Amino acid sequence: MKKDRTGRRAFLRSSITTAGVAWAAARSGSVSAQESAPPPKPARIRFAAIGLNHGHINGQVDSVIRGGGELVSFFAKEPDLAAAFAQRYPRAKRARSEREILDDPEVKLVVSASIPNERAPLGLEVMRHGKDFMVDKPGMTTLEQLAEVRRVQAETKRIYSILYSERLENRATVKAGELVKAGAIGGVIQTIGLGPHRMTPQTRPAWFFQKERYGGILCDIASHQFDQFLFFTRSDTAEVVASQVANVHHRDTPELEDFGDVMLRGNGGSGYIRVDWFTPDGLNTWGDGRLTILGTDGFIEIRKNVDIAGRPGGSHLFVVDQKETRYVDCSRVALPYGEHLVDDVLNRTETALPQAHCLLAMELALTAEKNARRLTLEK
Repeated sequence: MKKDRTGRRAFLRSSITTAGVAWAAARSGSVSAQESAPPPKPARIRFAAIGLNHGHINGQVDSVIRGGGELVSFFAKEPDLAAAFAQRYPRAKRARSEREILDDPEVKLVVSASIPNERAPLGLEVMRHGKDFMVDKPGMTTLEQLAEVRRVQAETKRIYSILYSERLENRATVKAGELVKAGAIGGVIQTIGLGPHRMTPQTRPAWFFQKERYGGILCDIASHQFDQFLFFTRSDTAEVVASQVANVHHRDTPELEDFGDVMLRGNGGSGYIRVDWFTPDGLNTWGDGRLTILGTDGFIEIRKNVDIAGRPGGSHLFVVDQKETRYVDCSRVALPYGEHLVDDVLNRTETALPQAHCLLAMELALTAEKNARRLTLEK
């Protein structure tokens, strides 16, 4: 019997002539990319999508739809990606160009999962056209791009939101935030974030192996963990203590980094991050993503995608305190990011993801990547 490879599994529509490849956006605890789009609700805003190069775009769009957004248009340069997106969202009009969307006064928000080094330039144009922007992680690939985003965002007062979905679209991680805020484990001392992924080279587009375009492993995958570190330690200032990266086992693609780790220090706690591309085929999901939150009176562990002890599905949360060890069912936990983002677009607030926090997480990721020591391991 074939194994059920759930989660962020690649469903490909490869094209010889295009660089883009669509990946499944599904994560346990969020809407599956292979299901139909969520049913429309009464629209509070109209929004559009530009850049469909990563399948995370489906999760981004679905989040806004759940929050009261109406997807009215989209644009992609790649015909295969546009065709797949149109099939999933048949109500949305395929625009003839980015400009058609940018010049549409009814579009208040643009979402994007374009090639990573193209995200910040697009976001700058979106903000300059008076619209808000929600982008897949990483939100940019260089510190220079980050500086320009900060400058234009401050000038325009538009929203530049990065969907760190491992926190914002994972039910167990949302629940952990509620528990920590309620004092369930006392004061947070440290977070340990692990982001293992499966590598299937033949399912990846060419840009995935070009560091200038994807940004490096700490910029890309680890941006999730930097966000979680800041959030759970309640740090608003932080520094990278040490970082390292390596290409251990993929010598035929020398610009790929398949391992990286980081030590962090913030004004609210410390952190450790490890990310890699070594999920074995024996696991029934793309990666055993984990988060441990150490507190003064206990700890929380989240198994984001799988419980290898046997519980089905994802979003598994375990709490150990001074009284007991317990498992928390998170299957009914709401995912508020999309609704809060739509609120922010309407009310000019920052309830979904504070702007300073959003960009500080990327500053840490980009600094760790830039300053990382290159490991040489023979394996």
